[in-house]
Amino acid sequence: MQSPLFSHTEQQSQERYTVQNPQLLRVALTGHDDVLARKGAMVAYQGLMDFDGEYQNQAQRTARARTGEGLDLMRCSGQGTVYLANLAQHIHVVDVDQEGLTVDSAYVLALDSALHTEVIAVDSQYGISGSGKYQLNISGRGRVALMTSGQPLMLQVTPDKYVNVDADAIVAWSSSLRVQMQAQTHSSNVRRRRGNTGEGWELNFLGQGFALVQPSEVMPPQNAQIGQGVAAQFGVGQQGAHGRNQDNAWN
Repeated sequence: MQSPLFSHTEQQSQERYTVQNPQLLRVALTGHDDVLARKGAMVAYQGLMDFDGEYQNQAQRTARARTGEGLDLMRCSGQGTVYLANLAQHIHVVDVDQEGLTVDSAYVLALDSALHTEVIAVDSQYGISGSGKYQLNISGRGRVALMTSGQPLMLQVTPDKYVNVDADAIVAWSSSLRVQMQAQTHSSNVRRRRGNTGEGWELNFLGQGFALVQPSEVMPPQNAQIGQGVAAQFGVGQQGAHGRNQDNAWN
């Protein structure tokens, strides 16, 4: 049998994480260090592998119930190779160090089990109750695999060059950055999206670091689970424009 399909063979590597192709991640396990992956993200594996639901402590369950932010993970362990993917999204491996990484949990595909995660709040400049945004802070030393809809844009933030990003397009940023949610609007009602432009809530970044943006303001349509924080009604999350755009486009 012959076909161009046979050119898409396994990428051999000594690295723990290897991007097999733009939308497929290869993770090598040696039996010592487990990897935490998005539930249901396994598409294939080789070797002696075990998959189990990841336990959430009481603090994590409470934070998830209160904010809608958190990770639905499975623990992958054993010796062999596991392949991970989610809705053919583009995959990017990031080394987390002392600087830390803040991310929307909807864009996490996998991470080292040694990393620590914590839900944090991003406040609105207007101080309106319920108009903030919840994100996931990842700290420690290790690697995390992020997903984007299309090839992303990495924006450098410096003390003399701040960056504004649409709250529905941001994927991750350096935890050291100062960040505030804002709505550029001429209306006294800041809950209303900006006139008839379709633009609304933004995140303003200051300091030294980076902000990762995807070329899309919606997740893929196949009932993807996205953040459902208290800011959802204001354009962030499944009940906001982020989710409504998704529903309208595929109904």
